[in-house]
Amino acid sequence: MSGRGPIPGPIPETEDQITHRQELKGLPILNTPPEERFGQVIRVVKRVFGVESVAIKLIGGSGLSYKSQVEIDAPEDTVRDAFFDVTIGQSEIIMVPDALEDPRFSNTPLVTSVPKIRFYAGCPLKGFNGELLGVLCIFDSAPRVLTDLEKEQLGELALRLRNEILAAQELDRAAEVQRGLLPKRLVSLPGYQVAGAYLSAEVVGGDFYDWYPVKEGAAFTLADVMGKGIGAAIIAATVRAVLRAGSRHGGVCQAVEWVAETLQSDLDESGAFVTLIHACLNVETGVVEYIDAGHGLTLIVHANGRTDRLATTNFPLGLDISDLWKVETVTLNHGDTLIAVSDGVLDIFDGTLASLEEVAKVVRGSMSAQAVVDTLVSMAGGVPTPDDVSILVLRRS
Repeated sequence: MSGRGPIPGPIPETEDQITHRQELKGLPILNTPPEERFGQVIRVVKRVFGVESVAIKLIGGSGLSYKSQVEIDAPEDTVRDAFFDVTIGQSEIIMVPDALEDPRFSNTPLVTSVPKIRFYAGCPLKGFNGELLGVLCIFDSAPRVLTDLEKEQLGELALRLRNEILAAQELDRAAEVQRGLLPKRLVSLPGYQVAGAYLSAEVVGGDFYDWYPVKEGAAFTLADVMGKGIGAAIIAATVRAVLRAGSRHGGVCQAVEWVAETLQSDLDESGAFVTLIHACLNVETGVVEYIDAGHGLTLIVHANGRTDRLATTNFPLGLDISDLWKVETVTLNHGDTLIAVSDGVLDIFDGTLASLEEVAKVVRGSMSAQAVVDTLVSMAGGVPTPDDVSILVLRRS
């Protein structure tokens, strides 16, 4: 369509579409800076249509989140008010062949001065249920008219972008679920401090840490599933759930044995394996019973400064090796700290096992379990790590 004359009014949304649009507001994808996955689409659009500028807007609630752009030098609100709003709520591509001849735009600063926009086309991005996800827009400083073939091409590229957005939203929702599975608080453990953190290398990942009360005191787990992404996250969530259930019906050995038996076929089919340390603390005595299944990244930093690395005496889950799960025991005396990490923490330093000594130094220099976690998280934020970062700290005061 030419874009000259009145624009058709917005198509009324159904109640389901309104509800979905409101749910979009606040999703992580709407609150992050421009992303490369959208930048790739934009560069393709720019090459295909030979325009100077391309932009994507995602919509949540009544707000617009500017995700990516190419060579458009103008305030975001100005761009939105002048061009994006005319596309919102429409069912087809909106085209403005010459903004100087269109009374809706001819007096706007974007047209009369830099960047001197003359041509605009915007394609609404619709979800599976017809809800509006955003807008794909192209701009140029020279007047032009899209051919029917070009309109079809723009629509196809918008469809590919729509699918990318929906996939990103699903990942964001999965990340929210994964964060929700992390422990928020622990029942009172007089004389002990507990803290943990998880940073995913991607949107979701295969690490997790956990703690929860058991009859002796509390159970603790840190696990690392081989791989990243949705598949690893699903396995991690399953391991967590089965361990929690098993810990309520038996000790450390029974819980790990139950997980191994329950997940063996699933791990075989996926080709994955899981390393973990699963432990149970007796609050009265400070005795920690644990099984280390191929993890090997747990330290006891004693009050006198000495460091012991806990032994790994079992294979990882999923290797299909008959294993008599061997339970080890260590005692936390007053001032001692147990810290378990995933291998992403090693990447904060030199990536080797020698990095565990750097971790121990952080423990020695920290006044609390939370301070240990805060320091390592801060260090991880300043270094690109290829793997997930998980930290679990238990200190006896």
